[in-house]
Order: sequence, then structure tokens, then C-alpha cells
Amino acid sequence: MHQPDHDIRNRLLIARLPAMPQILIKLIELLQADDAGMPELAALIAQDAGMASKILGVANSSAYHRAGRQVSLEQSLVSLGTDMIKTLVISESVYQTFSSFPHSGGTDLRSFWQHSLATAVIARDVARLIAYPQPEEAYLAGLLHNVGRLALLATAPKEYAANFQARDDEALCAVEQRTLQITHTEAGAWLVERWRLDSFLADSVLYHHEASARLSTAHPLIRLVRLAHLLAYHRDDADALDEAAGLCGLEPAQLQSVVQHAARQVQQSADYLGIDLEGADDIVPPPAQLAAPADPVQQRLQQEVRDMVLVSEMGQSFSRQQGDGAMLDAMTRSARILFDFDSALLLLEHPAGQGLVGAGGSEQPQRLAEFTLPLGDGSHAAQAAAERRPVLAASSATPASLAEEQLFRMLGSEGMVCVPLVAGQRCLGVLVGGVAAWQLPAAQQRLRFLQAFGNQAGAALETALSERGHAKRQLAHVADEYRDATRRVVHEVNNPLSIIKNYLSVLDSKLARREPVVGELSVLNEEIDRVGQLIQGLAEGPAADAARTAHIGRVVDDVLRFFRSTSFVPASVQLLVRMQDEHNDIEGDPDSLKQILLNLVKNAVEALPEGGRIEIAHRGLVNRERQLYAEVAVADNGPGLPPEVLAKLFAPVASSKGGAHRGLGLSIVHSLVHKLGGMISCRSGKGGTTFELLLPVRAAAAPTAATGRLLDSV
Repeated sequence: MHQPDHDIRNRLLIARLPAMPQILIKLIELLQADDAGMPELAALIAQDAGMASKILGVANSSAYHRAGRQVSLEQSLVSLGTDMIKTLVISESVYQTFSSFPHSGGTDLRSFWQHSLATAVIARDVARLIAYPQPEEAYLAGLLHNVGRLALLATAPKEYAANFQARDDEALCAVEQRTLQITHTEAGAWLVERWRLDSFLADSVLYHHEASARLSTAHPLIRLVRLAHLLAYHRDDADALDEAAGLCGLEPAQLQSVVQHAARQVQQSADYLGIDLEGADDIVPPPAQLAAPADPVQQRLQQEVRDMVLVSEMGQSFSRQQGDGAMLDAMTRSARILFDFDSALLLLEHPAGQGLVGAGGSEQPQRLAEFTLPLGDGSHAAQAAAERRPVLAASSATPASLAEEQLFRMLGSEGMVCVPLVAGQRCLGVLVGGVAAWQLPAAQQRLRFLQAFGNQAGAALETALSERGHAKRQLAHVADEYRDATRRVVHEVNNPLSIIKNYLSVLDSKLARREPVVGELSVLNEEIDRVGQLIQGLAEGPAADAARTAHIGRVVDDVLRFFRSTSFVPASVQLLVRMQDEHNDIEGDPDSLKQILLNLVKNAVEALPEGGRIEIAHRGLVNRERQLYAEVAVADNGPGLPPEVLAKLFAPVASSKGGAHRGLGLSIVHSLVHKLGGMISCRSGKGGTTFELLLPVRAAAAPTAATGRLLDSV
């Protein structure tokens, strides 16, 4: 795949390629000193435990040591000699460095190492032949001359893997230049220059493919590395060898001797370093080849499919997060991975809709939580939010506002990618990613992917906000229900408390007259129990009712007993009861029916301030929707209810009675009737008001002729 020049060069910058080992840098400095000797070498090697171990291992091998006991480091240095020590230190250091390059572990490096060691050995021998004063530097230059191939493999594995084993010649450089816009010689020289050596090492790496005609006046290190490269790779190119030999002032016979000596030295160095070169001679490097051009339509289709799959997976990942913080962190992490962002920040819509505010999180800068970006400041993030599309920007352009300058500083990058988080037609925020300036063109090619990611993130964010709102509404609903239940209980507790209060007055009078009070005490016990049940119901909440049966006649008698024993019903009000002798049993709680009748009668009494008549009647059975109900009515002959009151009769409303719990009586009656499985209706006019209750009977029975009994006013 074609890559822009600045792409590969910047990828080399961020590839985190290993730096040169410190021991090698110190060794080069030592080699450049005229008076460097064995004591200085020993002191340097003693500082590196790994290197000292390598020296001891070689010195105690069969090639150097035949006695039974192990030799010390000082003895090892003496037995190996200065030249061998320098070779070992250089070779081991470079080998360790090369082995830590990315992707080097999964690549066959036998041929690479064989040619690198061969070039190093030949370069040292040529340096000695031409009296170059620093043969160890020449050895190091030979080892490093192809380090650029490893650097390209580390930074562009997909593009370069096919040509890593290719024949190392000018054709390879041409293919590299065409596909990557950088050759391995340039990459290697760039890497060596980063090590800041005061040497022509980088130049020797850069020009080892240069035509000999251009190197006639070059530094000796450059010329001898060029010759060593040709002897290691291209011994069949007689003309090139003759030209390179002429640059170094050597005869063909001398070259033959150098090559023969190098073969033995390469194997020995490989053995000392633990490099397996078996089979390396059988590897025939193929010529460098340009990859077949990819079908742009097919390539685009494959990219679209990959992006769709990734976006879908990201959306599911967002929805699986527990809590808003975890979801926002997942969004920023996913964006950094998918789009190679160096950093990512989240700005969410201000509740008032006037700007974007920083969303602080476990992976966000702390100051971001206090950051605000106005929507009208012309910044790129504001533009992305307003237009609901990704927007790219570079810091080299003049920032639109101070807030945008702050964003660039928080991102710590030269480029900015603003991705709106869109749900429907609403932008819920903007994810801002930081990238290098050279990455902006690549991000421009992925606008559809960026847009799809923003839509998925926006949908997940909207769902989270919706669920949070739903939870708040549920909590508010529960609070309202509890508040209503409390008001209802307070209202209903007043009924038994009023009964208790009145019966205490009656009890006091009877005790003063020394009359029996058994009946009154029984009523007091019942009402105290009822107060306890009402309060317990508030604490425990609604519970499933056990199957119970209420007898209409007995409940009405209890209600009459209350009113008969108290002064609640004035003398001007006549209370009548008409009961059926049969079909009195209904399904439900007797206390609920008693509470219903007490409320209705109390309301009727309050509707007759000038006196009148109240009637409680059991009107027999009614068939409603193929189910039998007992009809109970409470009627008064008062002035009736206004239409506006009648329309909202069973809803909690403020009334003119006063008190925090007023206006709840009929809503409680309505709730209790429905709890019994019945129905309630009201008809009202100038002739009075009648509440009609339909209560489910316990067993179906045919209606019989009604008989009635009249109770005098109480």
C-alpha cells in the first residue's frame, strides 16, 4: 500500500525503536582515545553484568581455556586479548539491540545475521589492510549497515515483510523508495544519527549502496563499508568489486584472502553470540518485488465491512458498561485504539444547551471537569456539534478561540479530530482526539467510520441518560405513592380516633352512673386494633389479602352502633336503614366496608347542616357483565353537588373543610371499593346525592322479594 513520505518517517519517530546500549557508546569513546588499554576495557566491562558474563563464557570455552578451574574476569580479558574483547563487546551489544526490535522475533533472521557479521568482519579486515586507525569502528559500521531493514520491518510490517528477505541491491532500494518513499539505507542512517555519535557511522550506512564513482573522495569508513558490503552480498559483480577495491587501494588477490578469513570469523562470532546460522547458506534471497496493486473498490468495501463490524461491537461494549463513568472511559479507550489517537477528551452538552462542558473521568485530566467551551466561539469542536459531523484541525492554523488553545494543550498533540456524539437530530457531546499532524490525512479518509462511531456512542449515551431519567421518575413516583399513602392513613386513622374519643366520653358517663361498659370496651378494643392495622399497613406496604367474607348487615349494624353511641349525628338528621334479609355476604374485608360506609355517612352528615335524611340501603343483587354484585346505597336529601365537584369527585382535591388531610375521603372510598373488586358511582341533583356501591357477592344467588326495616333517627 502506498504511504506518504511523512507517514513512514513519523512512524519511525513513534516506533520506540531501542536506543544504543550505553556500554557500546562508552566503548566507542574509549576506542577513539589514543591511550586506551586493557585496564580501561576491564573497568568498562565490569560495569555490565551481562557483558562480563559473556566474556567469562567465551574465555572458559574450549577454544581459550583447557584447565579444570574457572578463570576470573581479569584472567579472561588477558587470555582473550584486546581485539577479541572489543569484537565481543561490539557484537553482543548490537545483537542485543537488534533482537529487541519489534517483529524481529517472528522473522527468520539467519541470512540477515550472516551477512551483517560477514560485512562487519570484512570491514575490520579491510580497515587493517588500509591502515584505518579504528578497525573496531569499521566492524561496528559493518554490523549496523543494514539496521535500516529492521527499522522498516518494525514500523511498516505489512508493507515491508514481503521484501525483508529480498536481495540487498539497488533494485531493493528502488522498490522501497516507490512503496515507502524511504530506503533502508536512509532509515538506518536516521536511526544511527539518533544515537548522536561523533563519527561517520551514519554516513557509512547511508551510502553503502552508492555508486563507487561518487565515493572517490569520501571518508575511508564510507569506502571500506561499501567494499565490505559488496564482498558479503555481491561477490559475483566483478566490475563493482574492482571499482570498490580501487577506492580502498587494494588488489583482487587481497580481497580473496579477506573473504576466506571472514568465513571462519563469521561462524566463530555466531557461536560466541549464540546465533544459529545453520541453513543460512541455503536461503536464496528473491529479487525485490512490488506488491500487486489492490483493487480500490474491493479494498474500500473490505474497509467498510471491517468498520461496520467494529462499530457494532463498540456499541454493544458501551451498553454493557455499568455506570456513566465506566461507559465514558470505554468510549475514550475505544477511540484511542480504533483511530490511533494519542489522547482523547469528552465534552458533553451543557444542561442548558449553551455550550460543551468537560466530562471528568478516571482516565481524563482532572482540570477537564472544570472546562467549558461555548458553542458560539467558532471552535472546531463547536462546529462539529453544530453541524453533527466530524471536523479535523491542526494546531498550526490559528485557533479560533482561547478555549480551543486550551484543548490543544490538554491533548498535547498537533492535530485534533472532533467527533460529535449524535442521537437522532441531537448532539449530546463531542469526543476530541489528539493525533500527530501527519495522521490528519488518514483520519480524513475515515470520516464515515468516525461518524458511525459517534452515532453509536451517542445512542449509548442517550440510553444511559434515558435510563437515569427513568430511575429518577421511578423514585419520584415511589415517593409520591408513599406520600399519598401517608396522607390516606392519617386521614383514615382519624375515623377510629374519633370513635375512640367519643366512646371514652360515653364510657366516662356510664362509669359515673355505674352502668355496664362491656359493649363500649369492646368497641374501643376494635378501634384501637384498627388504628394499629392502618399504621402497620403503611410500614409494610400493600399485601395480598386473605380470602375473607363481609356481612353487609353486620357491618351496617357496627356503623349504626358508632353513630348511635356518639353525638356525631345531630338530632335534626334522620338516619334510615333498609336491608335485605338475604345475599348479605360479599367477598372482602369487613373493615374496608366499614371504613367506606363511615366516610360516606360522615360526608352526608356534613352535607345536611340544616338537617335532613340519610338512608343506607341494601338494594339486592345486580348482574353487571355476567357477574353478580350486591348493591348498597348511601343517600341524602341535601342540596346536591355542583357539576364541577361531581366531575372530580373521587380525585384528591383541596376542600373547604380545612386541615392538611382534607379532600381525601372520597378518593380513599374509591380506592377501597376497587380493592374489594367493586364499583362506585354517584348521582346528584337538587333532590340530594346518592352513592351506589356494587360489591361482589360471595356466591351467586337469585334475587328475592325485598323486605325492609326502618330505624328511627338517632
